[in-house]
Amino acid sequence: MQVLVMYYSRTGNTKKLAEAVADGVRGVEEIECIVKTPDDVVSEDFLNSHAIIAGSPVYFGSMAAELKLVFDKFVKVRPKMENKIGAAFATSAGASGGKETTIISILQAMLINGMIIVGDPLDAGGHYGVSCVDSPDAVTIENAKKMGRRVAELTLKLG
Repeated sequence: MQVLVMYYSRTGNTKKLAEAVADGVRGVEEIECIVKTPDDVVSEDFLNSHAIIAGSPVYFGSMAAELKLVFDKFVKVRPKMENKIGAAFATSAGASGGKETTIISILQAMLINGMIIVGDPLDAGGHYGVSCVDSPDAVTIENAKKMGRRVAELTLKLG
C-alpha cells in the first residue's frame, strides 16, 4: 500500500515538516511512502496512493498556488479518489499566520475528492493537522511523525 506525501516549500520549512511526516509513514510496515513536490506529482501518484498527506506554507491564508494546481490538474481522477485517506500540514512565518485556514483549504480539496479526512492524533494536538511557525522544532517533528504514522495505520485498516 502506498502513501503520497506531497508538499510545496519555498524556504525549506515545509520540506522539513514533510520529511518528518514521511518518517512517520515509513515506520509502519507494509506501507510504501513516496514524497514529491507539486512539479513531480503525476496523476498515477494520486491513483496508486491509498492516502495523500499534503503540506503547504501559508499564502494569504490558503495553500500555495503550486499545490492547488495539483488538485485542479487531477480533477479528472476525482471519481477514483473516493474513500482514500487525506491529511494536511502547514507552516507559516507568524504565530497567527493562517496555518489552520491553510490546512482547511487543503482538506476542502480532499473532501471534494471524496476522501476520508484525518487530523493529527490526540497526543500530537488532536486538531486539523500538524503546523508550525518557521522551521519545525523537535516537538513539531515528533507530532508530524505521529500524524504520518496515524495515516499509515489507518490506511492499513481501511485497505
